[in-house]
Amino acid sequence: MSYIPPITNLQAFEAVARRRSFALAAAELHLTASAISHQVTRLEAHLGVRLFERSAHGVRISPAGESYLSRIGRALSAIAAATEDLRQGVRNSLYVHSAPSIASLWLMARLQGFAQAYPDISLNLSSAHTPSDFELGQSDIDIRYGVPNWPDLVVEPLFEESIVPLASPEFIREHRLKRPEHLLGVKLIQSNVSVVQWADWFSAFTDQHAPERFSVRFDRAQMSLDAATQGLGVALESTTIAGRHIAERRLRPVFGLDKAIKVKAHFAVYPPRHAKRPAVEAFLAWLHGEAAKGQAT
Repeated sequence: MSYIPPITNLQAFEAVARRRSFALAAAELHLTASAISHQVTRLEAHLGVRLFERSAHGVRISPAGESYLSRIGRALSAIAAATEDLRQGVRNSLYVHSAPSIASLWLMARLQGFAQAYPDISLNLSSAHTPSDFELGQSDIDIRYGVPNWPDLVVEPLFEESIVPLASPEFIREHRLKRPEHLLGVKLIQSNVSVVQWADWFSAFTDQHAPERFSVRFDRAQMSLDAATQGLGVALESTTIAGRHIAERRLRPVFGLDKAIKVKAHFAVYPPRHAKRPAVEAFLAWLHGEAAKGQAT
């Protein structure tokens, strides 16, 4: 087996990196600052790299330390979660990681149904733009957004989405938006991570080029949709993810659903070895069932 540093060294490093202070890390781990410093020094000697830059002004994590933290932090979290489950007697845990927007705007509203259907499964949900690392045991299932290019993993599309311009009813009335070309005269909201960009939409439905500058830009659909409800402009987003905004009439497709680009951009992803886990099978069946309900409406 490859060499693994002592867990105490790793815990000390992670705490100092996260707190940016030897003193605060020492207080958290109930050790002295000197003991924490020795643990980190031993780890640096084992690795042959400097993890922190120390100066009279404090401690600063090095580039190598940042890279190491991104892997070690997740691994320690997985160990802590597994340990806590065992201590609490939890035998049927399910760890799901998700892209932020689908987690907050679609999944959360449906989780009560899963909890009622499977009361014996202890669900743990995390959310971030960065995908989980299955090799570190971070999750059982990852709900990812983007272009599917994840070799050696099972990739299951959840639903087809309609990407359309969305704005508040007041904004649409005020600016008299009737035709696609009218969008060139109003503020457009840019969603940086969307698989469909304004250039794609303008190319599909007009003979005009999309603006090169936008009044506001966001890296999450949640913020783009909230900005549109506040009248900051027109967002280009999924009617599936914006379902609650549309149902509550805070947003409306500017040109109906005729001017939509259809995509499959949300996927349930997992290693083949996870496929036969009962909790994974249950969650996937439930997840696809919920996705199918949305497609039927």
